[in-house]
Amino acid sequence: MKITSIRATPVNIPYTASYVFSHGSIKSLTKTIVEVETDQGATGLGEVADGNRAADVEKMGETLIGVDIREINTAERRCLPGIRYTPWGNVAGMRRAFGGIEMAMWDARARIEEVPLHVLLGGAVRSEIALSEYFGYRLPGVSEKGEQTPEEVAEYCARMIEEHGATNFEGKVATVDLDEEVRMIRLIREAIGDRPLKLDANGGWTVQTARDAIRRMDDYVIHYYEEPVETYEEMAQLRPFTRANFSTHVMDLPKAVRLNCPDTMVTNLVEMGGIARTVEFIRACEQFDVGFRFHSGETSVASAAYLQVSAAMEHIREPSQTLFRWYADDVCNEGTPVPKNGVVPVPTGPGLGVTLDQKAMKRCHERFLEEGEFPKTDNNNRTYRTHFTRI
Repeated sequence: MKITSIRATPVNIPYTASYVFSHGSIKSLTKTIVEVETDQGATGLGEVADGNRAADVEKMGETLIGVDIREINTAERRCLPGIRYTPWGNVAGMRRAFGGIEMAMWDARARIEEVPLHVLLGGAVRSEIALSEYFGYRLPGVSEKGEQTPEEVAEYCARMIEEHGATNFEGKVATVDLDEEVRMIRLIREAIGDRPLKLDANGGWTVQTARDAIRRMDDYVIHYYEEPVETYEEMAQLRPFTRANFSTHVMDLPKAVRLNCPDTMVTNLVEMGGIARTVEFIRACEQFDVGFRFHSGETSVASAAYLQVSAAMEHIREPSQTLFRWYADDVCNEGTPVPKNGVVPVPTGPGLGVTLDQKAMKRCHERFLEEGEFPKTDNNNRTYRTHFTRI
């Protein structure tokens, strides 16, 4: 089960319409698809979630030729420094790049053993994974006109219930005037009934604005506020003003335990350095009664991986984020795993349970070569604030 070669290919996945968040708007995402070939003929698939990491992955790959795909620790020691910070390189970026390789090593092993990945992680505790239905302001895009008013966003949510049986919702706030957003939340609540509702500000509010927003939005029964402000300490200041939970994309479990805030960690599989490290982190969260769920924004490769991990981890009880319904393209033959009735089935094939569509890979790679790397912010529309502006 030894590695014979590692390839990395950057791809661009466009959205059907550019979605707006507190730092701008995004019309496409750049991801790096990793392929790890073995001496037994199996090729494992992985993905690096934060842009074009092809050069980093292939440089690491040179050190891994001949390594047994089961020896994750050996591979990690060869690729990553033994310290969390160094002035000579981006340790976080290196960790994410290795995470894509590590994902592919797990996939290759499971393919050789002819079992789904979740079997190697101890077996499935669920066969379907709950996912949220996403909403927000969206600008006209490649195939959809998007939603630019509170009424249009609420109508979109109602349509997701009617057409797809959506059972819970999550969406962007801190993107326009607060009065307008409060009206949007009121209309969404009327449209979705008593279904759970989470709001994600991406750290776009100050503490003062967040207090005002929470005071006004709590009337509409908010389940979670995700990153209403930038730091754990700021979130802790908001705790007395709401009964809702808080979640974050910034992973600092000791601080979360010390401050009793936030309540839930939300991340992808490569932020920690791959599947093994993420599983360890989820179990640590469970030990300290801190929630965990995944966020999406990856291709169907990494998405299949997080479905497999979610199947094996009892502690992942909250619906994870998904932008899947907004994808205008993808790289796997099986397509993007869009939810129906609030869930998607866990892939049952060997490994991650997905295979690359070579024509789609070529198309998405050529799009990367033509467009360059994303995300990029769209600052031409003054309705939406620009990068790193807080209110």
